[in-house]
Amino acid sequence: MVWMMRILTSPATRLRGAVVGRAERLFAHADDPLADTLSYAGDLGLFGPDSITWEIMGDAASFIGGIRALLVQAAHPEVAAGVADHSRYREDPLGRLSRTSNYVTATSYGAMPEVAAAIAAVRRAHVGVRGISHRGMAYSAGDPALAAWVHNTLTDSFLVAAERYGPRRLSVAEADRFVAEQAKIGRLMGATDLPETGAALAGWVEDHPAVARSPGMIEAVRFLQDPPLDPAVKLGYQVLASAAVATLPERLRVVLGVKTRPGAVQVGKVAMGSLRWALGSSPRWRVALLRVGAPIAEERFKQKTPFESLRTGTVPGGVEHPGNELDGNGAHPGAPGQRTLSE
Repeated sequence: MVWMMRILTSPATRLRGAVVGRAERLFAHADDPLADTLSYAGDLGLFGPDSITWEIMGDAASFIGGIRALLVQAAHPEVAAGVADHSRYREDPLGRLSRTSNYVTATSYGAMPEVAAAIAAVRRAHVGVRGISHRGMAYSAGDPALAAWVHNTLTDSFLVAAERYGPRRLSVAEADRFVAEQAKIGRLMGATDLPETGAALAGWVEDHPAVARSPGMIEAVRFLQDPPLDPAVKLGYQVLASAAVATLPERLRVVLGVKTRPGAVQVGKVAMGSLRWALGSSPRWRVALLRVGAPIAEERFKQKTPFESLRTGTVPGGVEHPGNELDGNGAHPGAPGQRTLSE
């Protein structure tokens, strides 16, 4: 029976399974932030099914956006110093990747208790992240200006990746809507300088006066160019990293010391097509649609989350959920059983 099943399984199916398996292993080093999301039936979270955020963040181009964001964030000396002095990304790179991915997933697709848990976890992780950069400037992870740099570069990178490598052309209005939607997260993180159009955001990032080379930046860029990954995974990663570098403004490329490789954009587009074929859209987008009872275009999705069988309209014990508000500390009043990204 086993040999018969192997014959009947097409090479394409096996290839898709291998790609999915490798992708899942990369992000499996922290608890899934949406494992309980179906308990929050009807909770739209920060955005909901009519948002542009759910579409953009659910596409494979977000992989390129994430790499680009890490590169751009390193161009701020005080942010780079905070990472170099306090992060364990060298010792636990996949754990760091999983926790960062979980934060993005939870704030994009989570019900409000899950959004609150993600925000609270980042705030806890930022306690004590302070010091002096190589140029003698004090930094603190709680500084609204540094929070703005981290948030705005993340938003800008996801938008640029979607515009350059996404499955369809975004209108100016859609780009502006994405930036305005993402500003909700920035405000929850305490950032105060939040452009709300694509053009304003791009200019803010490219022309930021704090951008400069630093020891922390050099170390981070070196790591991002050659991370400790399985050789087969690293090959695919380097394609995406080259595609990310190709989208950087010239000023940032010079500061970061990176160069665009010939054909990087074209190869990146081919890679995105392959990943869409293998992975489909994010299964977290699908489970969020299930949670809110919205229609699902099944042709978009090649995967299901392992916890979809938990679909229910109430929390354990049959208690209805509270409203979709966060208190002043980013917490959801009365939210049951919150998980944190650090647990």
